[in-house]
Amino acid sequence: MSTPDAAPEVPDDLADNPYVLDPSTDFDPVEDLTEAEASEQAAQLRAAIRFHDRRYYVEADPVIADRTYDRLFGRLADLEAAFDVPTEDSPTRRVGGEPVDEFDTVEHVAPMLSIDQGDDPEEVREFDRRVRDAVGDVTYVCEPKFDGVSIEVVYEDGRLVRAVTRGDGREGDDVTRNVRTIGSVPQRLVARGDAEVPEFLAVRGEIYMPRDAFGAYNRERVERGDDPFANPRNATAGTIRQQDPTVVAERPLSVFFFSVLDASDPWPTRWAEHERLAELGLRVNDRVERVPDVEAAVDYRDRMLADREDLNYEVDGVVIKVDDREKRASLGATSRHYRWAFAYKFPARSGETTVRDIAVQVGRTGRLTPVALLDPVDVGGVTVSRASLHNPEQIAALGVDVGDRVRVERAGDVIPQVAEVVEHGDEGATFAFPDECPACGSPVEQDGPVAFCSGGLACPAQSRQAVEHYASDAGLDVEGLGERTVEQLMDAGLVDGIPDLYDLTESDLADLEGWGETSASNLVGAIDATREPPLPEFLAALGIPEVGGATARALAREFGDFETVREADADQLQRVDDVGPKVADSIREFFESEANREVIDDLLDRGVEPQSFEVEGDAAALGLTFVFTGSLDDWTRDEARELIERQGGNATGSVSGNTDYLVVGSNPGTRKREDAEANDVAQVDEAEFEDLLRERGIDV
Repeated sequence: MSTPDAAPEVPDDLADNPYVLDPSTDFDPVEDLTEAEASEQAAQLRAAIRFHDRRYYVEADPVIADRTYDRLFGRLADLEAAFDVPTEDSPTRRVGGEPVDEFDTVEHVAPMLSIDQGDDPEEVREFDRRVRDAVGDVTYVCEPKFDGVSIEVVYEDGRLVRAVTRGDGREGDDVTRNVRTIGSVPQRLVARGDAEVPEFLAVRGEIYMPRDAFGAYNRERVERGDDPFANPRNATAGTIRQQDPTVVAERPLSVFFFSVLDASDPWPTRWAEHERLAELGLRVNDRVERVPDVEAAVDYRDRMLADREDLNYEVDGVVIKVDDREKRASLGATSRHYRWAFAYKFPARSGETTVRDIAVQVGRTGRLTPVALLDPVDVGGVTVSRASLHNPEQIAALGVDVGDRVRVERAGDVIPQVAEVVEHGDEGATFAFPDECPACGSPVEQDGPVAFCSGGLACPAQSRQAVEHYASDAGLDVEGLGERTVEQLMDAGLVDGIPDLYDLTESDLADLEGWGETSASNLVGAIDATREPPLPEFLAALGIPEVGGATARALAREFGDFETVREADADQLQRVDDVGPKVADSIREFFESEANREVIDDLLDRGVEPQSFEVEGDAAALGLTFVFTGSLDDWTRDEARELIERQGGNATGSVSGNTDYLVVGSNPGTRKREDAEANDVAQVDEAEFEDLLRERGIDV
């Protein structure tokens, strides 16, 4: 907000607001105000700050200087602190709040599906033919395809109540506290023009980091000794998932809103949405256009491509949407994408450079990934010095070798990859993929196009990542044992693999840089506390390929104890929910590996005893299948699911004819409730759910 102070034109509802008409108005000392006076002044300041936020973030036409805005904001914060009068939608919420331990999973109001896409104009014309064959002539709305992080933001009676990441399109993480810190996300909708604030509005937007702000922020990170972010999208994604909202508040995020997911009184067209969202104070993009036909849509994409480098936000194409809402409803959607929209992608940014070396990296599961080490080259504003070669078959198809001149592009404008060889450096030679693992010398095995090290957990490269995974949130969650600590312990020769963690002593750690008596004692104690891990967590911690938390719980529920899981054959494994032939083979191969058997035996020899998964009481006492939607007050979903499974029941993610009860929490989604009605599934609230458990003798 860097314009001189000015007397702005204001809407009627702010005509008497002194902090809009004259933002330099003097303040009386806070201690001289009564509680009623403070409450009234705080309300006026909130309204004024929302007005100035709108002028700055939405209309890009600020009317006061930064110092004046900061003065108003600071006064409001002082009043709220002195008189305890904050409100849920106060602008001061943007400075952050208390950190959270984890994000709740929340079902979307409506599915946030993906969009079919292509980069050939004939694919766009084919999309148009399908649309017109189904619903007749249409007009389209064209808009930039932003390269950021999709978000669902929900308003009730004009107040922001929830913000949820896209997740899997059906449910995502509740990041409301973080989104409240973004200046371009209004805490409260205020109508202008002919608009009225709807009772309910769920809108989809894209959070992003402006390119100029990204550059400035990266410079600040480098100056204070932090690693720079690779690109704006990575910076945005990493920021919005920070567990401390004050960190998010410090980073320069912004948002564009572009789609109504649900509304109490929906507008008839996408173009009407575009106009009305802006009137409600929701920031929309000024490059959105309504066009009469598909050829005009193709032309729009070409114009956006020509202007791409001049935009202050990353785009990787344009989205073409049917304008009329009724026709969109007639077109419907597949399970994955809308039939009424198409993403016409830009060609990937590319640049030419020389391959100086090819390194083969070893992943946690033993997968070998070749990486080209390049002379640095600018690709779409990002300096690239490494690019993926994917697998041995890709190397053979490209015919690439050290010394070749290659074209590098950023797949999806993010991941650098070698697209083609422009000029061979040594008579067309092709890099010879190693027969032995570069980390441990074990034979390399190939599964289709993918190469693997056969060394298992005995391979030092796999071992380091295996230790990190074992101690991570996805494993046994050993506090204080993160990536840097694991690296320090392994570099010092104190740890070569997972079993060595249980040999660590406080005196071992005392000689390491940065360690004291307390930190050493805490880490040894945290590791010792994992000697009797719950079976599901232990299975997940081992890092078995294809086995995440849900599959680990299903295995524990089916087999009960570790030895039975370990010895189960492929047929027995396939009787487990969500375990098909591929996953069963992966589990068997893991446990049959000699190297893995040695590591597991060493763990057991050191006193690690995975606890049997026992159903408490009479399994038939429950024997029911539950699905949850919305947030529970007294339970996390993991807690509720674990209790149900330990009582012989099932907790699944979707409603079917086999579901006994849908438990409906606060802010539920519509899809699961509709599925419950369609399948005649009983719906209960949290209190009724707890009563069901008590009736079966289960202590809650």
